[in-house]
Amino acid sequence: MAMNGSLKMAATALLLVLAIVPAALAVTHTVGDASQWASGVDYADWVKGKTFRVGDTLEFKYGASHSVDVVDKAGYDGCDGSSASEKHSDGDTDIELKTVGPKYFICPTPGHCQAGMKLEVTVVAASSGTPSAPTPPSSTPATPSTPDSPPAAGTPGTPTPASGSTSPPPPAGGASKGMMSYVLVGVSMVLGYGLWM
Repeated sequence: MAMNGSLKMAATALLLVLAIVPAALAVTHTVGDASQWASGVDYADWVKGKTFRVGDTLEFKYGASHSVDVVDKAGYDGCDGSSASEKHSDGDTDIELKTVGPKYFICPTPGHCQAGMKLEVTVVAASSGTPSAPTPPSSTPATPSTPDSPPAAGTPGTPTPASGSTSPPPPAGGASKGMMSYVLVGVSMVLGYGLWM
């Protein structure tokens, strides 16, 4: 059975909306949340409970004494940025996660990576379903430290979260709100074409 012109246009509009929706699902993760990319932050703890998907962005915000190197597993383990695939020092670096698998980041300033200023995230495939709310920032404040010096010998390099601390509810809006806008526009277009027939 052949489709008439209006029905074809409605189907095309719906396909366009479905192609746009995955872009609305992408999330920007500010590395370290309020503590940002700095000394004295437990990044292994920061990644817990978060999902990083292809299309998401890691936003590194940091002071002049820091930078971000994208490294491989050996560079991460050895705190060695000599073979980094990317080097950033602009103070506000956005890195889009383009492929699945583990990704590694270090601060190459001497002593910083060794003191814990390194990040490993595992990226999974982009979601095709309804997005979950973005992960709320940690409510545990970072322990202040001297920005350019590693912790003294025998002292832990990372803060310990307070027992019984809870995370605040996720902020309203975000990816869910963006996706809903695209879906509503698409449904409106399809219904409009249907009524126009």
